[in-house]
Amino acid sequence: MRLFAAVLPPDAAVTELREAVRPLRDDRLTWTAEAGWHFTLAFMGEVDDDVLPELHARLERAAHRTAPFALRLHGCGHFGDRALWAGAAGELDALRLLADRADAAARRAGVPMEQHRRYTPHLTLARNHSHRHGHGHGHGTPLRPYLDALADFEGTAWRVDTLSLVRSNLPVSGVPGEQPRYETVRAWPLAG
Repeated sequence: MRLFAAVLPPDAAVTELREAVRPLRDDRLTWTAEAGWHFTLAFMGEVDDDVLPELHARLERAAHRTAPFALRLHGCGHFGDRALWAGAAGELDALRLLADRADAAARRAGVPMEQHRRYTPHLTLARNHSHRHGHGHGHGTPLRPYLDALADFEGTAWRVDTLSLVRSNLPVSGVPGEQPRYETVRAWPLAG
């Protein structure tokens, strides 16, 4: 199953972001469904079933060692011209620590992880069409107007107290623009 560790924003934070993004939604970008709004901490890709018990145990330990912390949605950013995202503010050192621990937990459980890079807290809002289909020689839609519109966005802080293991089920219908389905398979309280 395709898995990743994540921090999921509470309903109130999702509502605030929904209101901020609503006037920007158009057909020029592929917008992420709200079910896909999360801070991915460690993306694992396909994980073999026989690794799961060890993975669960190690993620539980990572959560148990990490204290709850404050986070809020804050501003926005982009990865080149590929993706538009909402950022975070608050106790980012704690968020990065949790991301590092989740990454290490997956590695130690035997999940083949890609090269570890410095963690950039981001919640993906939209992607450019041209990149999704792998063709298009232009750079797609300029992201600057969206970035300008969201630059001052400030969400209300919440207390992050859970580490979630989320499964993404990729679309099988072949319908253009269909989104992955997400389900939280396990969640552990932060108890550090």
